[in-house]
Amino acid sequence: MPLQQDVIEQLEDAFARRDVGRRTETLQRITDLFVSTASSHSAEQVELFDEVMRRLLVELETSGRAAYGQRMAKIADAPPAVMRALALDDALEVAAPVLQHSEGLEEEVLVESAKTKGQGHLMAISRRKRLAEAVTDVLVERGDSQVALSTAQNPGAQFSDFGFSTLVKRSQEDDDLAITVWSRPEIPRQHQLHLFDRASEAVRAKFEFADPRKAALIRGMVAHASDQIQTKARNIDGRYAAARAHVEELKAAGRLDEGQLATFARARNFDAAAVALSLMADLPIGLVERAIVNERPEQVFVLTKAIGLTWETTEAILRLQAGPSGKSRHDLEQCRAAFARLQAVTATKALSFYRLREKAAGSAG
Repeated sequence: MPLQQDVIEQLEDAFARRDVGRRTETLQRITDLFVSTASSHSAEQVELFDEVMRRLLVELETSGRAAYGQRMAKIADAPPAVMRALALDDALEVAAPVLQHSEGLEEEVLVESAKTKGQGHLMAISRRKRLAEAVTDVLVERGDSQVALSTAQNPGAQFSDFGFSTLVKRSQEDDDLAITVWSRPEIPRQHQLHLFDRASEAVRAKFEFADPRKAALIRGMVAHASDQIQTKARNIDGRYAAARAHVEELKAAGRLDEGQLATFARARNFDAAAVALSLMADLPIGLVERAIVNERPEQVFVLTKAIGLTWETTEAILRLQAGPSGKSRHDLEQCRAAFARLQAVTATKALSFYRLREKAAGSAG
């Protein structure tokens, strides 16, 4: 009670004087009191400090709030309402230190700031020691190129499937971002394949424009490099090895069928779906992986139509291909119409060509 009474008396005195300088001084004294006795505060006392400090804070000018934010950003157990007010301040000089350094700031506040404030606020958030998936989802979607790159470079950032998918899409027009995303050790393999597929298309286009006579050679070099990278990625990915062993067991037991493939695709199990389709189509895993991650759906149509799969299973694979953002209803309707137009005999001939080409490439290698 003496502590509460002291705070209340100082608060009443500050507001009675209606003097900004006096309120700044009182806020500093109350903050000193909070810090010096932090270990002994009850929940009720913390709530009281929070209310007192927040009421005084709103009376300060920008420079005063900025100086206060610099101080509070270093206090791990600072009162939550005060920290929320500082973090959501429109003035970047006030919010930035708190957004970047405050360890006690709640995730919901970071998400709200990232959704509603400017690029400077987003940049400050991107530099935090740790970032949860809910925060990075907003940063990589709403942030500008610098924010996206800063977030991708943050070793303490965690990314959802949506976050990685968004970064890969943005990497198509940003070489620095592409290299950074590629270098993240935890990037899921399907996103790594997407990234290489898109980056290689861009590089190939530039080379072919410079010297069209070497187009075929360039395509071969890109395909060979892709195979090498895919093989290396598979060899070091324990999830792929487990998925392959599981699918091969299903095949040996006579239980690998369309239903299993559709189940893998709907569960967004990229490795299992790719291995299943590879075994069912009798094609190398590398070709099947590239078909699944390629934005153009025609090769998926050929594979599924040639081995007699239905549109429903093909659609599940296309949804896996599209990533967490999915395909629009219009896109799916167009794909369905194209799949229906593709004749089974045409798809079978194309599949035979794929097999011959892969066999020849293997012999040449």
